[in-house]
Order: sequence, then structure tokens, then C-alpha cells
Amino acid sequence: MTTQAKPTSRERLLEAAATLAYREGVSIGVEALCKAAGVSKRSMYQLFESKDELLAASLDKGAADFVAGLLPAADDGRSPRERILHVFEQLESLAGAPEFRGCQYLAVQIELKDQTHPASRVAHRVKGGLTAFFRAEAEQGGASDPDLLARQLSLVFDGASARAGIGADKLTGLIAPTVALLLDAAAMR
Repeated sequence: MTTQAKPTSRERLLEAAATLAYREGVSIGVEALCKAAGVSKRSMYQLFESKDELLAASLDKGAADFVAGLLPAADDGRSPRERILHVFEQLESLAGAPEFRGCQYLAVQIELKDQTHPASRVAHRVKGGLTAFFRAEAEQGGASDPDLLARQLSLVFDGASARAGIGADKLTGLIAPTVALLLDAAAMR
């Protein structure tokens, strides 16, 4: 018989920050964060220097899961083209969920506007990693201009995520053909 350890105050704060920031935006107040986590403000400030640091730590904690949920496994035997399309298939699947609000890392960058904010720096790193994945796959697949294609794919990813997140569009039947056109134009294998 195993007993599951009760989440620590730090873990509860990180989870509350992730949930509330995604659902309501980064302007959530310290009171709301602490209430959702069941933690006093004093405890929060003992664990994190500021709300900004808490938001950054929360985004950083979720980054590995975000990436793992989008990217195919390394050396999975698929072609670079199929590996890129996999990312957009994952996005399409995520966007179909009623609680989908778009890419949390893009949202943070848009909301904060300050690229030096700790949470914005985490978001920038995560989004840069996605672009780097696209570039590496584009290079492997013989794209005519891997840098340009990676930037274009990131643009499509962010635009599709944002439009689906605000309920302006459904990605089903839209995103795969759009990405395929870009891959064809870049002579991707």
C-alpha cells in the first residue's frame, strides 16, 4: 500500500500559477494565487522572490511536458516532413479541447510585452526551442531555406494556436494542408 505524498506549498503554488495564468492571464493577483494554492502570502514570498518569479518557475516547470506533448520522439523513424506534420497534428488535437486557450508561452509574451520579464524569458526560450526543432528538421529534410521555413512554421503554429485559442477558427482540415503547402514550397522530404 503506497500513500501519495501531499503536494508541498511550492508545488501547489506552481500548479495554481499554471492553471490561473493559462485560464485568466498573467495579471492574476497574488491573493488569487495564494487562495487557489491554499498558501499564505507570507509563505509565497518565502518560496519565491515575487509573483513574477513564481510565474516564470511555473512556466519553466511545465515546459518539458509542453515540448513532450508536441514533438515526436527522437529517432522515431519518420521522415523530417512527417515529424514536422506531427507537431501540427498535436496542436490540432489540443485545440479541439474545450479548455484550450492557445499556446500559454505565446500568451505570456503577448500579455507581458516586456522581454526582460522572467516569465517572458522562459516563454521566449521555449518558443525558440520549437523554432530550432523546425529548423533542424527542415535542414534534415533538405529544405531550400531551413531558416525561413522554420520561421514560417513558427508563424503558422502561433497564428493557428492564437486563432483556435480565441475561438476564431477550428484547426481541423485547415492546419495540415497549410503546413503541407509550406513544406512543398520548401522542397521538404
